[in-house]
Amino acid sequence: MKVVLPGGTGHLGQLLSRAFTAGGHDVVVLSRRVRDLGPGVRCVAWDGRSAGAWTAEIDGSDVVVNLAGRTVNCRYTEANLREMRNSRVDSARVVGGAIERASRPPRVWLQMSTATIYAHRFDAPNDEATGLIGGGEPDAPAYWADSVGIAKDWEREQEVANTPGTRKVALRTSMVMSPEPGGAFAMLLRMARLGLGGPIAGGAQYLSWIHDEDLIRAIDLLIARDDLSGPVNLAAPNPLSHRNFMREVRAAWGVRFGLPATRWMAEIGAFALRSDTELLFKSRRVVPGKLREAGFAFRFPDWRGAVADLVRRVRNPSSLPVR
Repeated sequence: MKVVLPGGTGHLGQLLSRAFTAGGHDVVVLSRRVRDLGPGVRCVAWDGRSAGAWTAEIDGSDVVVNLAGRTVNCRYTEANLREMRNSRVDSARVVGGAIERASRPPRVWLQMSTATIYAHRFDAPNDEATGLIGGGEPDAPAYWADSVGIAKDWEREQEVANTPGTRKVALRTSMVMSPEPGGAFAMLLRMARLGLGGPIAGGAQYLSWIHDEDLIRAIDLLIARDDLSGPVNLAAPNPLSHRNFMREVRAAWGVRFGLPATRWMAEIGAFALRSDTELLFKSRRVVPGKLREAGFAFRFPDWRGAVADLVRRVRNPSSLPVR
């Protein structure tokens, strides 16, 4: 089949490109900068905002997985939030428009979204049916509602697209754990190895995650199953507190101690790294309701087994793909 990946040059796009090409599929990545992305992958120019020659790649394709959007790993200034919103909403709008106008539209459109859409909470997990959408939680900073608003607008663009011949799925994705450089796990492991992998601000906040192999397998399922549509949580079934999450990282690598960080220490660190503390402090307790109902069997349902596999792959570089 032919798979089109708008915004597919990042960490997640590279994971999916390799998986699709390994499966014998044709892969086209839409990018603002045309470059060589390796065997079996074509890179086609687009600006993420307007229709162009790239729309011919959508017409006649089988699957579109839209990954486009500015990174959230930044300071949440007004300018950055505007760029985060525009890059997501505009790309979803133009992809939807290309599908609407296609004479042979793809059979499925997977649209990246985020588990951050759910409320900051400790009391119960969020699945697709009963989860609480965030914004305005009394125990959360008011500006966290901006991230939720961006996520809602992002999903709304897919919802309103008039694509009756194309099934639509919104991928509410948790933190993807992969051993490769550039991903979240590489950063967390580096902190643990430096002795900085202790709990942050007490460490009670939940962290939702998914192993990269389960992510790819879940996306394969969503492509194959015509009965699955709408929001789908891409998250392992057992989220855990930041404190326990980092304890398992340290144990897997053999680090005996992790320096804890108070809230003000984390604020200073985030400022120095030009990031935002919402990424550290928000409690994301998200579980995969629809995937479990569909009978999806996670290879890595628990973090202890997942982190052991990731550390093994980090320690054995030959098991990582050549870049």
